[in-house]
Amino acid sequence: MALPSMLGARAAITGVHAWVPPHVVTNQDLTQYIDTTDEWIYTRSGIRERRWLNDDALATSDMAVEAVRGLLNKKNLLPSDIDLLICCTATPDMLFPATANIITDKVGAVNAVGYDLSAACSGFLYGLSTAAAFVESGRFQRIVVVGADKMTSILNLEDRATAFLFGDGAGAVLVEPNTEGLGIMDFLLKSDGSGRQYLYQKAGGSLNPASHRSVDAREHYVHQEGKTVFKFAVTGMADVAAEIMEKNGLTADDIAWLVPHQANKRIIDATRDRAGLPESKVMVNIDRYGNTTNATIPLCLWEWEKQLHPGDNLILAAFGGGFTWGSIWLKWAYESNN
Repeated sequence: MALPSMLGARAAITGVHAWVPPHVVTNQDLTQYIDTTDEWIYTRSGIRERRWLNDDALATSDMAVEAVRGLLNKKNLLPSDIDLLICCTATPDMLFPATANIITDKVGAVNAVGYDLSAACSGFLYGLSTAAAFVESGRFQRIVVVGADKMTSILNLEDRATAFLFGDGAGAVLVEPNTEGLGIMDFLLKSDGSGRQYLYQKAGGSLNPASHRSVDAREHYVHQEGKTVFKFAVTGMADVAAEIMEKNGLTADDIAWLVPHQANKRIIDATRDRAGLPESKVMVNIDRYGNTTNATIPLCLWEWEKQLHPGDNLILAAFGGGFTWGSIWLKWAYESNN
C-alpha cells in the first residue's frame, strides 16, 4: 500500500536541475594513468566518458551551487524562499561544517535550515525520503534536495579497479506539497553495516585519522572490492525495485520509467530484468557521466525532464556502500516548460 499522506498533501518533485563540469575524460584519456582500453572499460561498466572537475580551487559545494541556482531560476524562486536544504554527498567540502551550510551561504538561502546526509550512492534516495516526511508533516513547504559529489577528490588514478568508474556532478530537486494525488507514493530503505568493509574510504575519520602513514599508504582514496560489491548490488538494487512494485500492486505496464543509480550497466540491466521492463523504459546515461554517486538519479531526471508527464509512475532505485540501498515509487507531478 502507498504511504498515507499527511494534512491532505503528498510530497512531490516540482523541479529539477543539474550541472556537470565541462571537462570530458574519455576512456582513451585514462590510458595515460592505468593499463586499460576503451573496450575493456566499456564491456565491464558501460562507461565511455565522464566529467571531472579539474580545478583544485573548486569543491562539491561549487557544483551544487550551480545546480541549485539553475533550479531556482527555472522555478522563478528566490534563494530566501527555501525552507530546508539537504545535501546528499560522500565527498563533503570538509568534515564540518556541513556542505549544505556552505551551499546555502553561497546561494543566499538565508532562511534555509541545512544539513548533510551520508548514505553513499543511496544518499539521494535517503534525502528525498527525508524531505517527503518533512513536507507531509507540514513542517516545511519548500525543500531542496541536492545530490553532489566530487569523486575525483578521493579517486586513486593508479587503481585500475576504480579509476575509470567515477565522475563529478551535481543535481538538485525541489520538493513541495501536492494535493492532486501526485508525488512520492512509497519508499523502501535498507542497510546492512556488515558490508562496510567492501566499499569505503579507509582513512580520514576518527578511527584512522590523517597521518603521514595513511597518506603514504593511499588510504584516503575510495577502496572497493569490486566482485563482492557487484554481487550485492545486483541482488539488492534489483530486489528492492521489484519489491516496491509488488508491494503496491504495480506491473511493468504501469511503470513509465525506471530511474536506476548509474553504477554499472550490468547492474542497471539486472534491475530492469527483475522489474520486467523493456530498455525503452529505463533512464541510462552512465556512458557519458560514469558513476557520479549521489548525483546519478537527479542527473537522469534532469536529462529526461521533458519526457516526463503528470501521473507518470517512476521507480527510483539505488545501491551504495555501507551497504545501503532503496527504492522510491513516485507519480511525476508536472509538465516541463523549460
